[in-house]
Amino acid sequence: MEFEPVIGLEIHAQLLTDAKIFCGCSTKFGAAPNTHTCPVCLGMPGVLPVLNRKVVELMIRMALATNCRINPECNFARKNYFYPDLPKGYQISQYAHPPAEHGWVEVEMDGGKKRIGITRIHMEEDAGKLMHDERNPVSLVDLNRTGVPLIEIVSEPDIQSAEEAAAYLRRLHETLVYLDICDGNMEEGSFRCDANVSLRPKGTEDFGTRAELKNMNSFRNVQRALEYEIKRQQYVLEGGGKVVQETRLWDDTAGATQSMRGKEEAHDYRYFPDPDLVPVVIDDAWIEEIRKGLPELPLEKRERFVRDYRISAYDAGVITASRALADYY
Repeated sequence: MEFEPVIGLEIHAQLLTDAKIFCGCSTKFGAAPNTHTCPVCLGMPGVLPVLNRKVVELMIRMALATNCRINPECNFARKNYFYPDLPKGYQISQYAHPPAEHGWVEVEMDGGKKRIGITRIHMEEDAGKLMHDERNPVSLVDLNRTGVPLIEIVSEPDIQSAEEAAAYLRRLHETLVYLDICDGNMEEGSFRCDANVSLRPKGTEDFGTRAELKNMNSFRNVQRALEYEIKRQQYVLEGGGKVVQETRLWDDTAGATQSMRGKEEAHDYRYFPDPDLVPVVIDDAWIEEIRKGLPELPLEKRERFVRDYRISAYDAGVITASRALADYY
């Protein structure tokens, strides 16, 4: 039996704001551990979060650039789970009422352009960071990153190969950087990607059992991890076995994915509306004001350079690799 992969990506982008999403603490990377914290982001009893308006503005910029429908009202929810670097015992995120939905982007493949759908874009706060001691059985917790603003961009399961996934990832990365939404630094964790991948018999509509892949910190590793996981699942299915729904970590040294834990479903997080935050209202006037301030996007800029300046597609790609270089040209 011939199988085909079905892939969806979840991208987390840290927003370029000076302050965190619900408090005034700095978002600057590299400070001494636990120095960019306050009672709000530490989840102390009695504190109240206040939404950073800049976070909403940057989310709208990305929603417009990816052809999303922007909803006039959205809500924040509490996503409940325990982890040592999550001091409140829940993450403030968005679930039932996201601010942006039903978008799409085009990626350039050898066979031409392909449109990949975007299910939703929503805002949330980041968790902290665990640092594991290689010589002793202890882990240290740095909460500087707790409360740093993120947007999560969830794709439709439209991606059918590791190459398409890498092209989509690069497309969103360059858009985020062009729009000054995110610095795109994957090593520092400001641009992160999780992938859901499953296989199904070719020509069928039903999805197979999916695995979620984590710990991929470069475009190359995303592509390598997906290629490995597709082969692994194909081997299991061709041998008459069943793929287990789970979260798997990519081991770059071994060049393989490894089982981490069973995959959680939405109901496991017990989402409910955050009682400390009022609904966010986004009016048309604000959307239009942000739309007028958007720069030309990189794909459109490349096409214009080829058309107007009569240069090759390759040269146009080199020149528009960064916004500063393209503006200079």
